[in-house]
Amino acid sequence: MLLHLLPLSCPAPPLHLRGTGGSPRVRAGGRARTRALRETDVEPETPPRRRRGCDGHDPHADGSGRDTGALLASVRRLLLSEAPAAEEGATEEEQGQFPKRWAIVFLCFSAFLLCNMDRVNMSIAILPMSAEYGWNPQTVGLIQSSFFWGYLLTQIAGGIWADTVGGKTVLGFGVVWWSIATALTPVAAKLGLPFLLVVRAFMGIGEGVAMPAMNNILSKWVPVSERSRSLALVYSGMYLGSVTGLAFSPLLIHKFGWPSVFYSFGSLGVVWVTTWATKAYSSPLEDPGISAAEKKLISSQSTAGEPVKTIPWRLILSKPPVWALIVSHFCHNWGTFILLTWMPTYYNQVLKFNLMESGLFCVLPWFTMAVSANVGGWIADTLVSRGVSVTTVRKIMQSIGFLGPAFFLTQLSHVDSPAMAVLCMACSQGTDAFSQSGLYSNHQDIGPRYAGVLLGLSNTAGVLAGVFGTAATGYILQHGSWDNVFELSVVLYLVGTLVWNVFSTGEKILD
Repeated sequence: MLLHLLPLSCPAPPLHLRGTGGSPRVRAGGRARTRALRETDVEPETPPRRRRGCDGHDPHADGSGRDTGALLASVRRLLLSEAPAAEEGATEEEQGQFPKRWAIVFLCFSAFLLCNMDRVNMSIAILPMSAEYGWNPQTVGLIQSSFFWGYLLTQIAGGIWADTVGGKTVLGFGVVWWSIATALTPVAAKLGLPFLLVVRAFMGIGEGVAMPAMNNILSKWVPVSERSRSLALVYSGMYLGSVTGLAFSPLLIHKFGWPSVFYSFGSLGVVWVTTWATKAYSSPLEDPGISAAEKKLISSQSTAGEPVKTIPWRLILSKPPVWALIVSHFCHNWGTFILLTWMPTYYNQVLKFNLMESGLFCVLPWFTMAVSANVGGWIADTLVSRGVSVTTVRKIMQSIGFLGPAFFLTQLSHVDSPAMAVLCMACSQGTDAFSQSGLYSNHQDIGPRYAGVLLGLSNTAGVLAGVFGTAATGYILQHGSWDNVFELSVVLYLVGTLVWNVFSTGEKILD
């Protein structure tokens, strides 16, 4: 069979089988045959030097020799039924074991799934709640923005805490805190508006530490070559959390009343925390169950360095790429948070969908984001692995994340059917998700040791966009129209595109 892999115009070199440990013993069963064949090398009798073809041409000069060698190696592995795991330094995937780093990524994914489930349920429940308590649009905007008051407080603090004590403790605290606040929301609403605002702010405190803690954990667990797709998977948990929350909230409200949404979603945090406490570690160095091969793989590509003891604030704030992150995060989140909190209201008031339809149609854009984020992550990592600079990849992906939503939001004022409006929303959110391989991956690029602090810093600006944008939308709707809401978002997307492409970098600037 091997003869068919050699040029037909040249005679095949004589081959002989030389055992490395005597004649191989033939045993019954496929494993014995594989072991025996693995002990056998295929070796030509000619000296191990570069040979020329029949016409004197050097086959290596045009790469055909490499192709033939690759084919021979592939056939040999096929005959021996062996994977590259037999080579030294093989990864966990090649040995058929699930890599521990991806178990950590999956746990972070599930935490972010719960995070957005608990966040978006209010955007559905606010419709029957406002009808029951007589809230006007300005009051609704105040309630929606109160979450961001607490969310704002813990961004930088959560980053410092995660970078100094470890992401496991901080993320676990966050999930417990926001789950309790979610379950207390119906009680607070019945007590009065001030109590509801406080509980929503408390929920924001818990969710505020999640992103900095996750960023700290992944900067230690995930090699650079897997960075974009691992972050994309985690952030897609947020989008699927929105899908789940928006899909199940109307069903629960219809059958059990709006308080059931907060009780049921809040209780899920207990299950997650139990698993997190027993399975997760802040870094591979702390995990006694990780294999030596995977630990070696992670450490060989790690850029996180030693744990942080002090934060060089002056140095961090003196770097233009840091300010590019901050400004771009603000511009990005203005549009994203408006869609997150006000989309069901838009569907209900403008497209005339009922409560059930509003929740179901809101699912499509977030599902699109979940798919697009992972597609973008794989594209970004593939480009990096093929030699495209990290800076170029980050700028391309974030430009798509800005200009795509800007284009599709401008089309909303021209569509004349609910189906086209939903499609525009889905396309807007789908292209927005490419930001996960843009600015959201950039914190670990420019300063891996301070990844939690950098994300906390830029996300503080993003939260301010949520606070002002969500409240401003309520004000604009009372004095203007939805077209005015979308026009302001488009302007900020364009500003973000300009700042990002001029000042950002994918190179490490902070040691």
